[in-house]
Amino acid sequence: MPKRILQGVVVSDKQDKTVVVSVERQVMHPVYKKFVKKSKKYAAHDENNQFKVGDQVTIIESKPYSKTKSWTVLVDNA
Repeated sequence: MPKRILQGVVVSDKQDKTVVVSVERQVMHPVYKKFVKKSKKYAAHDENNQFKVGDQVTIIESKPYSKTKSWTVLVDNA
């Protein structure tokens, strides 16, 4: 089964070897038929602490590193 790949913006880098990435997507509202922005935050593994707040990054599914962290930062999009 292929691993999911998502793009987002780093919103927190305070933890050691972890960044929090906010991923936005657009979904159509079932009643009003307008597109609504939905966002979700993912904790991603950053081995070298190289990504800072505001960086555009790509994350990929990986093995669980902890209870909440099962994504790895793949590449910097800037």
